[in-house]
Amino acid sequence: MRQKKIKGLDKTKMQELEAITSPLKLKLEGIIHLEVGSGKGQFISSLANDNKDINYVALERNMDVCYRISQKKQENQIKNLTVILDDSSNILEYLEPNSVDLIYLNFSDPWPKDRHHKRRLTYYSFLELYLKLLKKDGVIQFRTDHESFFNDSITYISKYFDIFQIDFDYQSDKYYTEYEIKRIEKGNLYQLKARVKNV
Repeated sequence: MRQKKIKGLDKTKMQELEAITSPLKLKLEGIIHLEVGSGKGQFISSLANDNKDINYVALERNMDVCYRISQKKQENQIKNLTVILDDSSNILEYLEPNSVDLIYLNFSDPWPKDRHHKRRLTYYSFLELYLKLLKKDGVIQFRTDHESFFNDSITYISKYFDIFQIDFDYQSDKYYTEYEIKRIEKGNLYQLKARVKNV
């Protein structure tokens, strides 16, 4: 189901909710976890609320959806969560190279048609971007309910990362997305974790 348009929503209103809406280098220190394509923010806001010693960054390009993340941040007074309204291709405008410890990719669009595979957030061009962001021992965590997307992503990811965990029947824990809740009873979930290769 598509997110309904929020009447009167614009960048000014997003800024009032402390969302970042234009390129700005963040001054974050310590541990940084980034979620690319955060949806309504259930996953990352829960993590941030429970782990105050980690800086979390939620990146979402859909304004109506990003608004929901910003609401959660404000309502729960989550100080260690930064919300960015922008496309994933622009993330280096906000974060310094080699600064991120972990990147989450949760239930992104599988783009099943061959001609659209380059749009996948696990495709080679995006992985090269993540390599620039991640620290030398940085990790990617990828979760999906789409089997062929998962299998293809194993191929993509293994070019640049050492996969150290693969789960073809992932059982959701306390941190899950809104979409994940709907899919738990409808079939398998898949997850992998991979670390930047030492070359």
